[in-house]
Amino acid sequence: MKINKELNTIINNPETKPFLADSFYPETQEKLSLIIFVHGYKGYKDWGAWNLMAEKFAEAGFYFVKFNFSHNGTTLEKPIEFADLNAFAENNYSKELSDLKTVINFYSKKTEIDEKNITLIGHSRGGGISIIETFEEEKITKLITLASVDTLERFPKNEAFENWKNDGVYYTLNGRTQQNMPHHFQFFEDFENNKNRFDIESAMEQLKAKTLIIHGTGYESVDAKSAEQLYLWNPRSEKLLIENANHTFGSKEPWTEDFLPKDLEIAIQKSIDFIAMK
Repeated sequence: MKINKELNTIINNPETKPFLADSFYPETQEKLSLIIFVHGYKGYKDWGAWNLMAEKFAEAGFYFVKFNFSHNGTTLEKPIEFADLNAFAENNYSKELSDLKTVINFYSKKTEIDEKNITLIGHSRGGGISIIETFEEEKITKLITLASVDTLERFPKNEAFENWKNDGVYYTLNGRTQQNMPHHFQFFEDFENNKNRFDIESAMEQLKAKTLIIHGTGYESVDAKSAEQLYLWNPRSEKLLIENANHTFGSKEPWTEDFLPKDLEIAIQKSIDFIAMK
C-alpha cells in the first residue's frame, strides 16, 4: 500500500499566525476517516516517534494529521527547534483551541475525507485541549486521550505565582534543550477570563463523542490518577492503563530507531481498533 506524505503544509490562522502541519494517508479511492493528533506542552509535531506513529495509522487506512501549535515556540523555518521563545511566552489555551479548529476545518474539507468520521488524539496538555474541542465541535465523532491532564489549571503556586504576577513572566527549564522557556502572565489571565470554557470536568461529563482514555502507570509529569478522574467524569468512555508505561509511552527525542517503542505501539493498536469500531 502506498502511503502519501504531505509534510510542512503551511496553515494560516488569522487569529494567531501561520503554522505547519503534516498529513499521512493511503492512496485509495475510498473516503478516509480523519485523525488529528494534538501535541502537548513543550511538544511539536515531529517530536520523538510521532512520525512512525503517523505512518502506522496511515497503514491502517486512516488520514492522519499532526501539526505544530502556532505559538509552541517552533517556526516555519525551524519546525523542530524552539527558535521563537517570544511566541512561546505568548501562547495560551485560547490560541491552541483556535489553531485546532483551523486544522479541523482545513482538513475536513478535503475530498479524501469522510466528514462523518473525525477523531482527535491528544497527548498530555493536548489531551485537555482535545477534550474541550470535542465538547465544542459536534463534528468530532471520537476522542482518544494519551496521558492527558485532567485540568488546565496548571500554574505556579503561592510565592512563585505572586512573583509571576509582579514580574509578568516566569521561566521553566527545558531539560533536553537547556532553554529557559518564558511564560507571560497573559497565559494565566486567558485562563481566568475563560475559566468555564476550560473546565475539563464539565466538558468530559457532557461529551457525546465516543471516548478512549489511555495512560501509563509509570509516574511522571501526569499521574495515572488523571486518567481515573477523566473516567470518573465520563464512565461511558473506555480506559486502558498500560503497566509501567511512562508519559510518552517509551518515546523520546530524538527517536533514532525505525520501529515504535513497545508501549506506544500498544497504545496505537488499541486506538486503531477503537476508531475502526462502528
